[in-house]
Amino acid sequence: MRIAQALTIAGSDNGGGAGIQADLKTFQELSVYGMTVITAIAAQNTTGVQGVFPISYEGIAQQLDSTGDDFKPNAVKTGMLYSTEIIQLVAEKWRHYEWSNLVIDPVMVAKGGAPLLQQQAIQTLITELIPHARITTPNIPEAELLTGMSIRNLSDREEAARRLVQMGSTYALIKGGHDTGGMIVDVFYDGRSFHYLENIRIVTPHTHGTGCTYSAAITAELAKGSSVLAAVTTARAFIQAAIEDELGIGAGHGPTNHFAYQRRQRGER
Repeated sequence: MRIAQALTIAGSDNGGGAGIQADLKTFQELSVYGMTVITAIAAQNTTGVQGVFPISYEGIAQQLDSTGDDFKPNAVKTGMLYSTEIIQLVAEKWRHYEWSNLVIDPVMVAKGGAPLLQQQAIQTLITELIPHARITTPNIPEAELLTGMSIRNLSDREEAARRLVQMGSTYALIKGGHDTGGMIVDVFYDGRSFHYLENIRIVTPHTHGTGCTYSAAITAELAKGSSVLAAVTTARAFIQAAIEDELGIGAGHGPTNHFAYQRRQRGER
């Protein structure tokens, strides 16, 4: 039996709640073998980001080549790419190794407000990488930056999803966690019709790494051969469980619970 493999190209979070650490935990929980290419090292905890230290261009290129020369990932996700040069490099290696199932989580700003993508790199992400995406998964502030529009309601989210597909992403998911109200509505667009994933909003500060975890779960399910809508549906259940069954770690925005989904599947709480 061939084991499903997934690659994450992202930053490192020493606190373990986001970035490659969250991605690997999610891959493991969903029975997918995970690999990493580290783009930057963030010094951070639940109270904020104290520093961001990019890996050298040569270091990232060698990681990508080492992976591509030996492994065959069934799906690849990008997280924190940080700069124009890194985005261009990832796009180049993507084409060279002919990888598939690209999930773009356009990480731009940390929970505490620290920038994780240089301003000039946003346009490069749009022109160089999004056209290769199977699905792009921004939250509302990220979608506003990518599409150049204000998002105030459900109709705006639908329009933002359309624009992402027009940019070349095969599918788009606009996450609704930054909206207000008792329900969270994520808008999924397949290029023809919309699907709405609704969940009860959990009032908690422990949401660090939700975007990374959500997109990693999509990546894992795509690696196993799921349809995109099925992957998004499973990933939504995964992140809902991770938020509901909070760990309560740290003094600020604590991490989500990556154990929760599988424990629920086994009937444990």
